[in-house]
Amino acid sequence: MGVVRVLVGPDTDDLAELYAAPGDRPWLRVNMVSTVDGAATGDSGRSGSINNAADKRVFDHLRATADVIVVGAGTARTEGYGPADRPIVVVSRRDEVPEGLRGAPPGSVLVEPLGDAAGFRRRLVDRGWTRILCEGGPSLLHDLLRGGVVDELCTTTVPRLVGGPGPRIVAGPALDVPLRLHTLLEVDGTLLARWLV
Repeated sequence: MGVVRVLVGPDTDDLAELYAAPGDRPWLRVNMVSTVDGAATGDSGRSGSINNAADKRVFDHLRATADVIVVGAGTARTEGYGPADRPIVVVSRRDEVPEGLRGAPPGSVLVEPLGDAAGFRRRLVDRGWTRILCEGGPSLLHDLLRGGVVDELCTTTVPRLVGGPGPRIVAGPALDVPLRLHTLLEVDGTLLARWLV
């Protein structure tokens, strides 16, 4: 295990060190949030209904240090994605740009099928995007894990119980992917972890 630490207050200076990716090779990390009972969304059907300030701090930091943001088309639609200050690659089987991203500046939003996960990752790296941040959703995470291309899973566990039939952070046929805990942070009961895959 790497670092277990308690963060207090709004200071984010330590996040650069705590979430530093290796500098010597491409790195694909996935960032997901869930409740203590495993729900990836709240009653609105959106992850935005369960995240909190601690999760937002890490979310913003991971985006700021990424070369590109990868998101499934369904998640981009449901969560209301808009343009970002990083390129966004929307993974879509239908080659369709979600509505909130249709007015983005030319070249800032790309739509690609996943196809073979290794090939998808290689295409991103070939564009010079070596710090790849995937923000889900659960089906895309499943496909990337199945394809063996995820280096790191960042999880936020918020101190809430919501019950109901909501999705988990991974959706699809059964998988068995061992993880190794790298870092565990606690902020006001919220647990933020880095898992190496």
